Amino acid sequence: MNMNGSYTVLKIKGLPSFAPVIDKALLPAFHEYTVFPGFCDVHVHFREPGFSYKETIRTGTLAAARGGFTDVCTMPNLDPVPDTAEHLKAQTDLIEREAVIRVHPYGAVTAGEKGGQLSDMEALAPNVIAFSDDGKGVQSEEMMRAAMIKARSLGKIIAAHCEDGTLLCGGYIHAGEYAAAHGHRGICSESEWRQIERDLRLAAETGCAYHVCHISCKESVDLIRKAKSAGIDVTCETAPHYLLLDENDLREDGRFKMNPPLRSASDRYALTEGVCDGTIDMIATDHAPHSREEKAYGLEKSAFGVAGLETAFPALYTGLVKTGVITAERLAELMAVAPRDRFGLPQTNDCSVWDLNASETVDPEKFASKGRATPFEGSELYGVCFMTVSDGKPVYVK
Repeated sequence: MNMNGSYTVLKIKGLPSFAPVIDKALLPAFHEYTVFPGFCDVHVHFREPGFSYKETIRTGTLAAARGGFTDVCTMPNLDPVPDTAEHLKAQTDLIEREAVIRVHPYGAVTAGEKGGQLSDMEALAPNVIAFSDDGKGVQSEEMMRAAMIKARSLGKIIAAHCEDGTLLCGGYIHAGEYAAAHGHRGICSESEWRQIERDLRLAAETGCAYHVCHISCKESVDLIRKAKSAGIDVTCETAPHYLLLDENDLREDGRFKMNPPLRSASDRYALTEGVCDGTIDMIATDHAPHSREEKAYGLEKSAFGVAGLETAFPALYTGLVKTGVITAERLAELMAVAPRDRFGLPQTNDCSVWDLNASETVDPEKFASKGRATPFEGSELYGVCFMTVSDGKPVYVK
């Protein structure tokens, strides 16, 4: 390190050869740094092609690098939807030109994410990380069964946005105490866990590798815990906001609106328990940026989704590690090791360099992302990223 600084490389189970390459001259003096492996986010929305006013491959990957991420997996709710090799190429061409870190696209499960027929999964398989209809979910049991059978034959994971559309009833926040007290229409937890229950049964039947996206409620944790005990090939993720916030933190502001919604305190406790006991395998951001206008209409009419890449690690370090809920090593497993293991990505010597004693107040106007909506706005969070290195090259320096 430089004359007035020092650093420690975090020792993480499963990474015996983690040996980051750091240009010491780029790091300021008078800091004690902790070096983490580059994080891997298996659930982001970079909005391009089709919705570049919300985010681009360039701004999304810059935001990821600023948050310590060196691999991200992009969801397929794009235009065109990556449901054929030709449509996927529209995205991969942009990635090749614009990305500053590695970007791994998902392929759609169904054509146009409309649920009517399967996408061209065979043609897509060599160039996608997995298959998902994230944003909508596969409503038909028969369609999901067919998708799982096909995915298994191709050696690919189905990553499911679990949401039963028949149970939504026009809701937009959790069907709990806050909704009742403030006259809002609620989204019941059953809309999530009922479809997980269905899919776990299909995964057992087909032998498909199955991954559940952004779980938010205690019933989902219980179902997945039991499924793992039964030997079903299932993993799951949750997001930082579900672990750190609940309906008691809601404000009449679009920056608190995401799908699934912030649920009850008991749900948050169950998710935390799931992280501690290994039921929840990884943490993903569900980074879902929108324009300022789209997030300016309060809880009812704002678009679903918040920016998450630049606050994920500091929020989790502050809320879970500094409070003694989990260790820094466990957080690294959740954010770097487990995602790569599950989705077949190599563990690399990529790294992110942090001063864990430093703190910053979250100011969305300083984000690299085009998205400005975050429920952590104004929060003082510990853990400041000073450098992210991918493929031996700095991709972010503070």
